[in-house]
Amino acid sequence: MPNYIFYILGGLSVITALLVISFRNPIYSVLSLIATFFLISGQYLLLNAQFLFIVNIIVYAGAIMVLFLFVLMLLNIKNINESTKPVKLKFAVVISAGILLLTLLSAITQSYTLQETTMVSETGLVKNLGKLLFTEYVVPFEVSSILFIAAMVGAVVVGKKDKNLKEGENE
Repeated sequence: MPNYIFYILGGLSVITALLVISFRNPIYSVLSLIATFFLISGQYLLLNAQFLFIVNIIVYAGAIMVLFLFVLMLLNIKNINESTKPVKLKFAVVISAGILLLTLLSAITQSYTLQETTMVSETGLVKNLGKLLFTEYVVPFEVSSILFIAAMVGAVVVGKKDKNLKEGENE
């Protein structure tokens, strides 16, 4: 029974992902993307990856989608005709679509060579993930935390610099 649910969620995920790129209204596209993230989270739950399930809901469906909606509401989005887009942009779209097609074909051909595994495993459990993260991968974990701190300090410095420049212009 769970296999059918997984395939249903997968099909619905593909449909909502296609709706993201087919809607002309960006608000509808973002709402479809939120639905896609929730459906993918359901697939993570069926694969016994509870950590990915919760992170996908909190980070992607929650924070990032709120940010997308906020930015869309702030921007005054005007309809751009296809004929007014530059030729370089159209060329970049064709190249990107070709690379995506090659990636998908490669993934499909490699999926046939992989051995069939069981749907339920112990790797996605938070307990096992935490144990692995703080034993085998502790150095990359700490290095990434240092990089995040450096990025936050850099953002504060850039923000302060812009504020000081604006105050200097007013004087």
